Amino acid sequence: MILIGASGHAKVIIDILEKMDDEVAYLVDANPEIKELAGYEVIADSTFEPSEDEEYIISIGSNTIRKRIVEQRKLKFGWAIHPTAILGDDVSVGQGTVVMAGAIVNSSTQIGNHCIINTSASVDHDCRIGDYVHISPNATLCGSIEVGEGTQIGAGATVIPNIKIGKWVTVGAGAVIVRDVPDFSTIVGNPGRIIKTKNGEK
Repeated sequence: MILIGASGHAKVIIDILEKMDDEVAYLVDANPEIKELAGYEVIADSTFEPSEDEEYIISIGSNTIRKRIVEQRKLKFGWAIHPTAILGDDVSVGQGTVVMAGAIVNSSTQIGNHCIINTSASVDHDCRIGDYVHISPNATLCGSIEVGEGTQIGAGATVIPNIKIGKWVTVGAGAVIVRDVPDFSTIVGNPGRIIKTKNGEK
């Protein structure tokens, strides 16, 4: 596996891959001054030549940057699932997605491509998680929730059942979401309230 991005997030993915007995070849980073991370070689992006024979994971926390890299480069992506994560037998996990330690993903849930299901996050039955979503540590998604592309669910947030959260939404840490959330919104608090949208209307 080759990781694109050499940061703290990459360290966690390296640890997962090592526990999966999956070999990390090296990392790639835009900063040419970074030469090593967690004992692995880091090469400059400017000298990087992708190989069709290798699998990649984008080890960058930003949902926007992960999407941009995918659109710019035609790569074959793998995934990383920590051995302590619990996944239902009929859960589907997309390419490039990472499921971290202690996460739980329950029955009939679909997780898109290039997502992050972070430490001890809980995603219950029949959820639909779009591409490039980040479910932060200790966030809880109850059953039958839909989360749109690129959305960030903050640490410790809770979403009650049967909620639809739009694309590129930011859910604040600790927020409690009790109603549907439109695209491009930022929502915080308990109960969650929208404080702004991308176009500034709220």
